[in-house]
Amino acid sequence: MKTLLNLSLKFMNDKNMTKPEARLKLRHYSPFVMRHSMALMLALLAVVTTVHAKLNVVCTTPDIASLAQAVGGDKIEITTLARPTEDPHFVDAKPSFIVKLNRADALIEGGAELEIGWLPPLLTGARNSKLASGAPGYILANEGIQMLEVPKSLDRSEGDIHAAGNPHFLVDPENAKIITHHLAEAFCKLDTANCATYQANLKKFLEELDAKMVEWQKQLAPFNGEAIVAYHNSWVYFAKRFGLKIDLFLEPKPGIPPSPAHLASVITKMKAEKAHVIIVDPYLNRRTAETVARNTDATVVDVAQMPGGVKGTEGGYIALMDYLVNSLAKALAEKK
Repeated sequence: MKTLLNLSLKFMNDKNMTKPEARLKLRHYSPFVMRHSMALMLALLAVVTTVHAKLNVVCTTPDIASLAQAVGGDKIEITTLARPTEDPHFVDAKPSFIVKLNRADALIEGGAELEIGWLPPLLTGARNSKLASGAPGYILANEGIQMLEVPKSLDRSEGDIHAAGNPHFLVDPENAKIITHHLAEAFCKLDTANCATYQANLKKFLEELDAKMVEWQKQLAPFNGEAIVAYHNSWVYFAKRFGLKIDLFLEPKPGIPPSPAHLASVITKMKAEKAHVIIVDPYLNRRTAETVARNTDATVVDVAQMPGGVKGTEGGYIALMDYLVNSLAKALAEKK
């Protein structure tokens, strides 16, 4: 094969091919080479194209995409399905997503039923065997994560609960470490030629994350045990990692809209616990939080689970965590 390719290249690069002596020279080469030289060249071009093609990765949410980008660098092409201001439970599943999934080499989803309301029909429509359960291209971000709030039984009267546990695990930097290790391993299996690059990118990211983790722990240490009110129960991992108390919610149950009676109860508890900070994600009703804040002398802090969800977090995962820690530390200090 190598000999045939070399001969084909020789013919195609011969600037004097039209001269009589060149035509005479061609007769000494194998007729097989002449007949198949163009096919061989096309095959060679296909090989070259494959070698230089980037890994086509689809991520369900921007937080996952930011970690994939940190590990993949310029060796992967990322498509993110959910917008950073969108509730990841209820993403607008566009028909164009099916095309993106059909062309993907890999899919990274959060898992733990985070995307169960919209992703399965898209995968069915995409008909991409690379993304089938168990295939190397099907990557679950929650693999290896110690899930919190795993219910003993499923009861829909308790609201939007998940059988595998609370799916909002990425706001714990220690979980981000687990996930990036997992992504580097997965990318190496899918693209062995660039494995060294993925491992180097992983090392760089982890070093930066470890350095930042020291800063974040130091910033929030003075507020250990402080009570913070959240609109939705999506901050349990963050609270546990940084020693905060986030167990009072504007929603009576996950996914259930607040009632006046419930909000009155929240106000009473906030005053008793001296909670003066309320955090609200971009897709939730900020006016409700503002109403409660006016009755409790509290500060409403805009937060997001996804990079780009609030201004100042567009730079990726570390920028998002920087914003969350800085904003909460500032709000808690002002209410001391």
